[in-house]
Amino acid sequence: MSGTNSPEAVKKLLENMQSDLRALSLECKKKFPPVKEAAESGIIKVKTIAARNTEILAALKENSSEVVQPFLMGCGTKEPKITQLCLAAIQRLMSHEVVSETAAGNIINMLWQLMENSLEELKLLQTVLVLLTTNTVVHDESLSKAIVLCFRLHFTKDNITNNTAAATVRQVVTVVFERMVAEDERHRDIVEQPVLIQGNSNRRSVSTLKPCAKDAYMLFQDLCQLVNADAPYWLVGMTEMTRTFGLELLESVLNDFPQVFLQHQEFSFLLKERVCPLVIKLFSPNIKFRQGSSSSSSPAPVEKPYFPICMRLLRVVSVLIKQFYSLLVTECEIFLSLLVKFLDADKPQWLRAVAVESIHRLCVQPQLLRSFCQSYDMKQHSTKVFRDIVNALGSFIQSLFLVPPTGNPATTNQAGNNNSGGPVSAPANSGMLGIGGGVTLLPAFEYRGTWIPILTITVQGSAKATYLEMLDKVEPPTIPEGYAMSVAFHCLLDLVRGITSMIEGELGEVETECQTTTEAASSPTQSSEQQELQSTSDQMDKEIVSRAVWEEMVNACWCGLLAALSLLLDASTDEAATENILKAELTMAALCGRLGLVTSRDAFITAICKGSLPPHYALTVLNTTTAATLSNKSYSIQGQSVMMISPSSESHQQVVAVGQPLAVQPQGTVMLTSKNIQCMRTLLNLAHCHGAVLGTSWQLVLATLQHLVWILGLKPSSGGALKPGRAVEGPSTVLTTAVMTDLPVISNILSRLFESSQYLDDVSLHHLINALCSLSLEAMDMAYGNNKEPSLFAVAKLLETGLVNMHRIEILWRPLTGHLLEKVCQHPNSRMREWGAEALTSLIKAGLTFNHDPPLSQNQRLQLLLLNPLKEMSSINHPDIRLKQLECVLQILQSQGDSLGPGWPLVLGVMGAIRNDQGESLIRTAFQCLQLVVTDFLPTMPCTCLQIVVDVAGSFGLHNQELNISLTSIGLLWNISDYFFQRGETIEKELNKEEAAQQKQAEEKGVVLNRPFHPAPPFDCLWLCLYAKLGELCVDPRPAVRKSAGQTLFSTIGAHGTLLQHSTWHTVIWKVLFHLLDRVRESSTTADKEKIESGGGNILIHHSRDTAEKQWAETWVLTLAGVARIFNTRRYLLQPLGDFSRAWDVLLDHIQSAALSKNNEVSLAALKSFQEILQIVSPVRDSDKPETPPAVNVPVPVLIGSISGPGLSRPFVRTDSVGERLGRYSSSEPPIVTDELEDLNLWWAAWNTWYRIGSESTKPPVTFDKLTFIPSQPFLTALIQIFPALYQHIKTGFNMDDLQKLGVILHSAVSVPISSDASPFILPSYTEAVLTSLQEAVLTALDVLQKAICVGPENMQIMYPAIFDQLLAFVEFSCKPPQYGQLETKHIANAKYNQIQLFAPAEWVALNYVPFAERSLEVVVDLYQKTACHKAVVNEKVLQNIIKTLRVPLSLKYSCPSESTWKLAVSSLLKVLSIGLPVARQHASSGKFDSMWPELANTFEDFLFTKSIPPDNLSIQEFQRNESIDVEVVQLISTEILPYANFIPKEFVGQIMTMLNKGSIHSQSSSFTEAEIDIRLREEFSKMCFETLLQFSFSNKVTTPQEGYISRMALSVLLKRSQDVLHRYIEDERLSGKCPLPRQQVTEIIFVLKAVSTLIDSLKKTQPENVDGNTWAQVIALYPTLVECITCSSTEVCSALKEALVPFKDFMQPPASKVQNGES
Repeated sequence: MSGTNSPEAVKKLLENMQSDLRALSLECKKKFPPVKEAAESGIIKVKTIAARNTEILAALKENSSEVVQPFLMGCGTKEPKITQLCLAAIQRLMSHEVVSETAAGNIINMLWQLMENSLEELKLLQTVLVLLTTNTVVHDESLSKAIVLCFRLHFTKDNITNNTAAATVRQVVTVVFERMVAEDERHRDIVEQPVLIQGNSNRRSVSTLKPCAKDAYMLFQDLCQLVNADAPYWLVGMTEMTRTFGLELLESVLNDFPQVFLQHQEFSFLLKERVCPLVIKLFSPNIKFRQGSSSSSSPAPVEKPYFPICMRLLRVVSVLIKQFYSLLVTECEIFLSLLVKFLDADKPQWLRAVAVESIHRLCVQPQLLRSFCQSYDMKQHSTKVFRDIVNALGSFIQSLFLVPPTGNPATTNQAGNNNSGGPVSAPANSGMLGIGGGVTLLPAFEYRGTWIPILTITVQGSAKATYLEMLDKVEPPTIPEGYAMSVAFHCLLDLVRGITSMIEGELGEVETECQTTTEAASSPTQSSEQQELQSTSDQMDKEIVSRAVWEEMVNACWCGLLAALSLLLDASTDEAATENILKAELTMAALCGRLGLVTSRDAFITAICKGSLPPHYALTVLNTTTAATLSNKSYSIQGQSVMMISPSSESHQQVVAVGQPLAVQPQGTVMLTSKNIQCMRTLLNLAHCHGAVLGTSWQLVLATLQHLVWILGLKPSSGGALKPGRAVEGPSTVLTTAVMTDLPVISNILSRLFESSQYLDDVSLHHLINALCSLSLEAMDMAYGNNKEPSLFAVAKLLETGLVNMHRIEILWRPLTGHLLEKVCQHPNSRMREWGAEALTSLIKAGLTFNHDPPLSQNQRLQLLLLNPLKEMSSINHPDIRLKQLECVLQILQSQGDSLGPGWPLVLGVMGAIRNDQGESLIRTAFQCLQLVVTDFLPTMPCTCLQIVVDVAGSFGLHNQELNISLTSIGLLWNISDYFFQRGETIEKELNKEEAAQQKQAEEKGVVLNRPFHPAPPFDCLWLCLYAKLGELCVDPRPAVRKSAGQTLFSTIGAHGTLLQHSTWHTVIWKVLFHLLDRVRESSTTADKEKIESGGGNILIHHSRDTAEKQWAETWVLTLAGVARIFNTRRYLLQPLGDFSRAWDVLLDHIQSAALSKNNEVSLAALKSFQEILQIVSPVRDSDKPETPPAVNVPVPVLIGSISGPGLSRPFVRTDSVGERLGRYSSSEPPIVTDELEDLNLWWAAWNTWYRIGSESTKPPVTFDKLTFIPSQPFLTALIQIFPALYQHIKTGFNMDDLQKLGVILHSAVSVPISSDASPFILPSYTEAVLTSLQEAVLTALDVLQKAICVGPENMQIMYPAIFDQLLAFVEFSCKPPQYGQLETKHIANAKYNQIQLFAPAEWVALNYVPFAERSLEVVVDLYQKTACHKAVVNEKVLQNIIKTLRVPLSLKYSCPSESTWKLAVSSLLKVLSIGLPVARQHASSGKFDSMWPELANTFEDFLFTKSIPPDNLSIQEFQRNESIDVEVVQLISTEILPYANFIPKEFVGQIMTMLNKGSIHSQSSSFTEAEIDIRLREEFSKMCFETLLQFSFSNKVTTPQEGYISRMALSVLLKRSQDVLHRYIEDERLSGKCPLPRQQVTEIIFVLKAVSTLIDSLKKTQPENVDGNTWAQVIALYPTLVECITCSSTEVCSALKEALVPFKDFMQPPASKVQNGES
């Protein structure tokens, strides 16, 4: 107002007033004199005021009533011109604020009159306005009058006036409230106690209010009354009023002056008591109205909703809710519920449109929504308003799709016209829809045939309404199609945007506050910690409250939002709209994630995922997990349920890709549209930007991505990145160019997504890994049972994630590798497995090469952690996995071999874990690794790992897939042993250090240190492990391996054994060598005897190796020989060990069992080893030189000085401690001599073993069949040959028992037959008389013994008879080959048996024993010649035995197998008798030879009168030669026996006589031919017999009775013989009749007759006293017989008979009286 107060303004005012008054007086001069006068007096008044007062304006105001009076009177004239002038003047006064209250009242009354007269209506309004706006003097009644005046002018006939009046009313109402605000402003500093309003019954007196406030109160109260069609209290004089206007006024007041209502209880009261009920009442027609229901059905006609009022009511409600929500909580609940109701499908289109606009207004105010949520949704028993709003929007959108809008009858889409299918009045909106020429694709939603365009209605975030602003419209407007949908769509978007930005903002604040407070708390400058804690806890509480609100908001709205957004997403055909929907879903998902609301987060993510996939795509993870929770709750909103509408199939989208679905049984192909791709990008975006809050939803996201990747044909490449697959992925994958260009981008984003996992926190990272794992499990399930290409997405991404998070690999290593190991790598689908292994090995390699901090070399735990999965892979049986594992090991060795350190055991473990059944290629690769290790890395690994290397190398030896590998691994073991040998000292030091450390640890823990071969020193243990491994290989099933291992083992022990400590040898012997021998023995004895057809392929196997048994035999031979050699060469080391004799026994036991094995090769070799250990006379110096295979050169140690290591248990000479070890046995000190006794024990042990071998091996088996084992000749020979050497050591204690044992063995050995197929090599042809080497050996053995006895002490000589017995037994073999058990043998030496085919199961051939027997006989004779007089020989009747033995061949004579036998027997007998008979005579008295004589007699008898027939082919010369032998025997009798008859038993002599008698008469053989008969009659022999008989018959010099007895016997025998012959002859002659008798019989009878005549002659010549009477009687008795012969026809017989008969004349004497038997 400063402008109006300036002096110039005042001056101007005064001038204007005066001129106005003058003008007035002029105008009224004629017609209205009173006015004129008043005007003039007014001029004077003004002037005086101006003159008198300094404060002119104030004075003017004081006197304003008078000043104004003229003008009022002027107006009263009702003259338009005057009135106008007056009104203008009054306005001027007003504008200078010089009107007092009374003046103002007068002015208003004057205006009222003008109004009633309908004069100058516009001017009136102007004046009122000026009056009320320029000052505040108008109050109470006058004010109300002014307002009524304006109202009344509003309802005139004149349109302009009406409008102006309406504007004025609005302004006036505003002014009234502005005054109140100003008044409050003035009184703001004065605090008053508010008076409690008692229930205000009298609404007019509001005593507590100040003036302006009271006016405002009264005005507002009456506005309510008017709208409610009640009489006003204050605005007296109102005539009419419209509701629409009243509502507009109410709205403007509420909208413009909310603070008035909020600050003054009176006004609040009005709001609650008046406004709200009014609104609710006015809403009723809208609520009740149902579109389409026929009004007739209801009794009272329902009032139709009225657009202007309804729309204004909604505006009021919007204001109420927006401004007074806090006051009107309950009322707002009702309003909001109404709003929601208005969206129902059965409400008119326009009502729904306006309601949506109103809701939109709410949706852009997130704070307001938040309050709703706090006030309703979070209270018990309250309507869930916020939830309902959102759900209502959802329902609304759905209803638009499902129910065609009634205003626009649905027409089918005309293809030619436009795509709208909209109202028939389409051309009206055509400008808006942009349908130009032809069809343009509009942004629109389309769902199940309903097509709804999307209109651009507002800028995002502002709710600019269209229909809520149509205040001029009375009729409801037509709503363009798609309008309501578009607004609802924007509601949703704004709602999401508002809520998320609000909550995220607040979340952000909370988080930063938390950080600042924690930082502050941690800073030491904080003075009062107490206060700090307090503020923190307050903050916590605040945060808890806020969080509850946020969660509730999200929980309340997410279902409805999701339902609506999903539907819209499905229906959207516009890329921008789709983008907005997806963005909304994405922000909601992220928000839910941040708040930790899992269900809702998953639901939104599911929606995006579903959008990414083709319709009805079967993806379990989407259909089961969250969808179930959704579809089971269908959210009901006032009876209408919000269905989760699943995407419809008929999508009007551009198809950009066709591919194969990822399913177990893919049915056909699926199509991806550009919208799917858009959704996919959103999904990627979500995962990329909000990965940290996804938690378990990673599974959804990744599962979907996996399927999309599959459909698009992206395949994993190295490192896990996905690249577009091969162009032809099968007939089904078709990609458009649009997608082809997108693919690299998508693949890139995918990779970036997993790269960004390095920025996730640990928990989120675990979620990601878990999701990938379970995804991978699903893919695996799908790949079961078929070998189709599996989905490798998850595995590839696990790899990628692992690789980018290498810096914190520890936290995810276990779940990552655990899954790959336990699940993927063991999958039956090979491609799946292969990738699992690829991923695992890539991770391990990357982990080892990654530059960790601290580096791996200082972080052993991590290194072992990284290597562990490599080891774990060993438990998987699939060869392809193991191959990958081994390739990985190979690469690790090549790149990191030097730095593996503590990882070595794991790496070696992997190689060692390869099993036999795992295929050649695996074993080969593993072996390649091992070779690399042995050649390059032995020096770099910790010495403790060397043992593992040995084990692994050994295990390869045992693999039977590839022989070459086994053999090479044995070579590796040899190389390793060399390495040990060369680096012995360093290895030893390191191992000892390690051992000490471990020992300490073990003691601390109180456990026993456990390692193999404890307590040997660690270095020795290493050797022992090596030996043990080789030992195992020595019993491998394959002969070649056994052979190689055996050679290596013994060479190593030979070459490097000297490095061992002396005590360790004990272990070598017992744990290595004997253990090996045991196993070999066991395997050999149980080996299979089946023939092996061929060695695989075309390899032929030699027959000596064609059974497993024969192959094992070779091993046994090798092993036994090796051990024996070690015993031999290292005896100087072994003997001092203490239990050498026990070891010796064990070794002997092994030799024994080998020797007794049923295998010629083994048994023979055993004997060779036996021989070897027996040749030890004393330790042999040369043997100390290790036997080295040519590959290794062990320098012969040079001893440096004398060795003295006082403190050292194990002094070193040089690196090769061989020197030192040998030094102990150097020539400077004598060899250790063990006491004799112990030595003797060893030899006796050997003898016992020898005896057991001999007796067992030669004992004949009980039964025989094809497989019966019979020892071979070389074996037996070797066995017997050992005896002489052995005997040298034990002869001192060798006694009779031992001799007996020996004899049994010799006898049995000789009896063993030979198999017929071996005989040609062993036996001489039976014509040659040669001894086999075995027989030689037997005789040699006996010879050794005999010589020993000879020079031995007296007591040994008692062994002679035993030796004789033995030899004689052999002699018997000449005629009676020994039996070998029950075995039938072919006697090769007996010609007669030669033609017989024998039935022996295997053809066994007895040896030709003749030469052996004959040689034995010669030995007997020799020996007897030397020992005939020995007491033992005499006592034991050796001579008798010899005779008895010889009797057999002699009695067989021609039947002997060999002719030489009986001839030799005769000559031997003669030799023996020539020595033995004198001895026998010597001892005649002792009776020691008594039993010999009958034996001798029988022998002579059997020989001289043999029953065997000479062979037919015997030549005359031969016969004569044989006869001469007989003659020799008779000569012996006549020279050596008969002359000594005194010393000989009578019976014997009698037998001899009978024999001579028998011989003296021709014995005849019927087989003689006539020609030979003369010679064959052994005439020489007969003659000799007869002569001997005669000689002894007539010994004249009878010196003893004995001699006489001999002659008596001889005569009697001779006579009896003659009698017999004669008798037989007579008999034969009589029978033969005319036929002459055979020549020989005739000869015989002639011989007898001659003998008779000779006899009688002799008797006559003898002294009569010498002839026995009996003899004469016998002679005479012959006579009658002779007489009978007279009739014979033969002249020769007759002449002989004559001679015989003639001497009988001397017996012709007369009978004497007393002659007694010729004795006087």
